[in-house]
Amino acid sequence: MDSAWALDVMRKAPYITVSFINKEGKAYGVPLSLACTDDNTWYFHCATEGEKLDAIAANPQVCLSAVSRCMPTVGPKDGSFTLQYKSAIAFGIAELVTDDSEKIEGLRAISERFLPGHMDAFDDAVRRSLSRTAVVRITLSAPPTGKRKQYDKNGDEMKFGRME
Repeated sequence: MDSAWALDVMRKAPYITVSFINKEGKAYGVPLSLACTDDNTWYFHCATEGEKLDAIAANPQVCLSAVSRCMPTVGPKDGSFTLQYKSAIAFGIAELVTDDSEKIEGLRAISERFLPGHMDAFDDAVRRSLSRTAVVRITLSAPPTGKRKQYDKNGDEMKFGRME
């Protein structure tokens, strides 16, 4: 699937697993609540110290993986056990945000995505916690790609790029 489709999956996924390479050279992946401010710029927040930040300091390259609409199913025509899903993968560079105005912009994007009904409390929350909250920007190094398995109403698998 094309990058616009993959971006839509990333924007709708309840979380995105971000995979890092830690300072020992081992893979370290963790599901995080990310939000974007444009197609290439994604943010997450975390504690001001820990394994994620150590990994970014050692190697800022990351991989993002998102899955939505994952549903076990039996193939309508052949009875196979399978999954219907939508997924996206992207690669990028992670960087700790040090500018307070950009930290607030990233936190605002995250809050608007996950708690839009509570934005009236955003400014107070930022005042209380900005100094003890790290914000990480991930800049995608290429457009994301997407993949899916989905059946149409006749039970035929919708192959590459086919939309219902």
